[in-house]
Amino acid sequence: MDESQPPILLDQFQHKTYLIRQKVFKLFGAAFHIYDADENVAFYSKQKAMKLKEDIRVYTGEDMQTELLTIKARGVLDIGATYDVCDPQQGGTHIGSLKRKGLKSMIRDEWLFLNTEGEEIGMIQEDSAALALLRRFILGQFLPQKYTGTIGSTKVCHFTRNFNPFVSKVTLDYSMDEGNILDRRLGIAAAVLLVAIEGKQN
Repeated sequence: MDESQPPILLDQFQHKTYLIRQKVFKLFGAAFHIYDADENVAFYSKQKAMKLKEDIRVYTGEDMQTELLTIKARGVLDIGATYDVCDPQQGGTHIGSLKRKGLKSMIRDEWLFLNTEGEEIGMIQEDSAALALLRRFILGQFLPQKYTGTIGSTKVCHFTRNFNPFVSKVTLDYSMDEGNILDRRLGIAAAVLLVAIEGKQN
């Protein structure tokens, strides 16, 4: 593979909007369905149960025959963990990483986009500290969480997280990223982590 050229991504990664849904009550590991704008299943994700380090896999479907992404925590039970995202279809290539700002995220969720060298290239931040406090201490999960993803100073995606007692879901919108600045694989991984990790923290 010519490393000077960006990889050609599968059709599943070409959509501008996605919906990530997780059933809350599941005995052995969390599972996520990821739908495209036409409500077709674009990806299926499985979080391995009974793991000290988070280990999440993204597949083409529930048969789990074709693995598209791996999302693995570097540390054990770390509220500020870094999650490495790799592409098995590109020989396990490390795409980049997502780091949760642990202490900051106790009040207002914040994640960092890291490149393959571990350098910060952008962030995902909850919409406002005031609304974040309302969610955590007054209105709980009844007030949707909104996040903006940026690369440098450029907005590249929006996330909206909703929750009810049975289903947790995140919508991901790439429509403002006309230049494809954000690697779509890293954005999908971020959306899965917002459901899987923030869903347990809040």
